[in-house]
Amino acid sequence: MSQPFRFGFACFVGRPNTGKSTLTNALVGDKVAITSSRPQTTRHVIRGLLHRADAQLVLVDTPGLHRPRTLLGERLNDLVRATWAEVDVVGVCLPADEKIGPGDRYLIGELARLRRTPMFAIATKTDLVGPARLAEHLHGIATSGTDLGVEWREVVPVSARSGDQVDLLADLLVQTMPEGPAMYPEGQLSDEPEETLVAELIREAALEGVRDELPHSLAVVIEEMGPRPDRPVDRPLIDVRANLFVERDSQKGIIIGAKGARLREIGTASRAQIEKILGTPVYLDLHVKVAKDWQRNPKQLRRLGF
Repeated sequence: MSQPFRFGFACFVGRPNTGKSTLTNALVGDKVAITSSRPQTTRHVIRGLLHRADAQLVLVDTPGLHRPRTLLGERLNDLVRATWAEVDVVGVCLPADEKIGPGDRYLIGELARLRRTPMFAIATKTDLVGPARLAEHLHGIATSGTDLGVEWREVVPVSARSGDQVDLLADLLVQTMPEGPAMYPEGQLSDEPEETLVAELIREAALEGVRDELPHSLAVVIEEMGPRPDRPVDRPLIDVRANLFVERDSQKGIIIGAKGARLREIGTASRAQIEKILGTPVYLDLHVKVAKDWQRNPKQLRRLGF
């Protein structure tokens, strides 16, 4: 007798910079969520699609839950809570190279309210620690669940970077999903609009190698995106015009760089990733603008899509 086909939603939650986006990309098998060594890189709920012969899984990568200092931070936290209330299973990412701290315990305590949703504890970044440290970490995860009223369905150590136990995690997630037909065509990597993915790839390139204060101050808005009309069918070109918004003139200088060198690097790096996702050559036109203190301004937040 053949196995029933399963379809469902799993979301990854955790403090900022716990490996959620890297894990999403590893399970999907391609880049759908941007990653950075900077905390609070993820700003949107990004959905990646895992296609298997026996299942289709929608993997929801969420922003890191954190103590908000701005209106943007409050809205990102609200987004996380709204997401985990609607999925079939929640995976809590707890990096093996860090002790379980107050932020993790706060998150686990919040999740304890979701009585009916299966919870997985995922020990991420296992490639960064030895066996003794990993064993200590797994014990800490088990203890925190008991203390805070969460019954872990599974505790799974994984390394998204090396691929260790990623397939096992996929198997375990699929087993918790309800029976149902596939909802997306085979080969589709994400159900996000292409403009969202393109904006995120530009922001990822802009975040590389900048000073610590910039990540939270940077937003990218796609002003125009579409095929150039006068191109022959066999040589298409997509025009993308994007604005990079920062909060202060000094930050604008950081993004542009000396004689525009930094902005050119951002364009070159992001264009390669965008062309890979769209499968078409791209002409990228980037502009840097100042939207003063936009993270704290409701009107500016709406304008920038938050």
